[in-house]
Amino acid sequence: MSEIVDITINGAQMQAAKGSLLIDKLLDENIHIPHFCYHQALGKDGNCRMCMVEIEGQKRPQIACDTPVKAGMIVRTQGENIEKVRRDILELELINHPIDCPTCDQAGECKLQDYYMESGFYDSRVNVDAKVHARKRVDLGSNVMLDQERCVLCTRCVRFCSQITKTNELGVISRADHSVIGTFPGKPLDNPYAMNVIDICPVGALTNKDFRFKQRVWFLETFDAICNGCSKGCSIYVDHRKEKYKDDQIFRFRPRVNKNVNGHFICDEGRLSYTKEANNRFETPLVNKNETNIDNTITNMFKELTTNKNILFVLSANLSIEEMQNVKNLASKLNVDVSGYSPDTIDENFADDYLKTNDRTANRAAFKDLQIDESKEYFDEKLNKSSLVIIVENSYFENNSNLLENKKVISLFSHHCMTIGYSNIAIPVASFYEKSGTYININGIKQKVISKMNKNNPMQSITTVIEHLKSMIEKGTV
Repeated sequence: MSEIVDITINGAQMQAAKGSLLIDKLLDENIHIPHFCYHQALGKDGNCRMCMVEIEGQKRPQIACDTPVKAGMIVRTQGENIEKVRRDILELELINHPIDCPTCDQAGECKLQDYYMESGFYDSRVNVDAKVHARKRVDLGSNVMLDQERCVLCTRCVRFCSQITKTNELGVISRADHSVIGTFPGKPLDNPYAMNVIDICPVGALTNKDFRFKQRVWFLETFDAICNGCSKGCSIYVDHRKEKYKDDQIFRFRPRVNKNVNGHFICDEGRLSYTKEANNRFETPLVNKNETNIDNTITNMFKELTTNKNILFVLSANLSIEEMQNVKNLASKLNVDVSGYSPDTIDENFADDYLKTNDRTANRAAFKDLQIDESKEYFDEKLNKSSLVIIVENSYFENNSNLLENKKVISLFSHHCMTIGYSNIAIPVASFYEKSGTYININGIKQKVISKMNKNNPMQSITTVIEHLKSMIEKGTV
């Protein structure tokens, strides 16, 4: 275990692990320290020199990303002298940088832009016509677009491909002020995590081809969520916006730092899965394939629940703990069975040795916590006995509709699927990101999602439907 020592930063007494990097302490304490090349997931590189600090007893300023913590060290990140040093370094970064912030897709999320505004470099001492130019739109592959002129050569993207994915597609080409980032001949950027280079790029050099020019980031609202693409449950930000005269829409997912789950990154498939939310939505309730309203479908479901005795609920492993518990409580009240059988969501081809798992659901671990049986034997036994099957977001019957012959079927889904087509009653419900709930990932870590979507015509959540039914059953009336 590392020895903890006392240090002083900007006059404040603090403690840090001896030998740890000074910049980590500054970042952990939310002490502003400009930096481009350093990233906590990639380690030190020391090429941008922006994180200069004054350390008492040192003749010259030191870079915080390559300075180990020592007992009694006195550090200053503020003051006229050190700020002038950083201004001079920043001016070098700006010499060949294009003046295209108004059209840059990174505007509003650009560290160079932030540091420039802090510095007050409103008048350039460099002849604009003498700037070094480079290629402006380079398609690297994997939805990543490169603008070589905007690059500050922090090499974060290069180190990501060498240290994290170990695919080594990116490198620094040429020398001096003609150096640019690029791919090696005949080897485009192509790995399952490639789009993470967009997030770690501190400027507008690497942008998201899928998101480019769709929204200005300052118009977007954000809430914390998890990716439901697999049982890893990577922490993400959901960026959405409700434009005037339009419905609330998700425009992108971004990785959210969670050192216990996904660290700093997410896979590309999970990142691009936001498009599934709005596509192919099931929105109109059906009774015997006829369109109706939500109250009528719930009333008909109540009648089926109170007139059938052999009932089986079949749940998706993507439901929240709260939804599972509510269904289980209703089933207990009716003295009927609940199964979590869903083998179709296991995909060995999706898994890897980093973040992707073979289970394409977000909450299978909750079945064990809530003692919901997901075995084939239990499912087969209860299905054979049942006369009414209630399918809650479970996709198993998509290719196994023959199992539902001669049975009544009630389905609750957020998106259109084949199961709805052979359901006696079909109820549209809120999608994964339109509802709040708790999820347990493959490592037993619980994460809470509080949705902030604001749809024009929100679908009822599964919990709301179940609570309504429970209330009707307790009252014994429609």
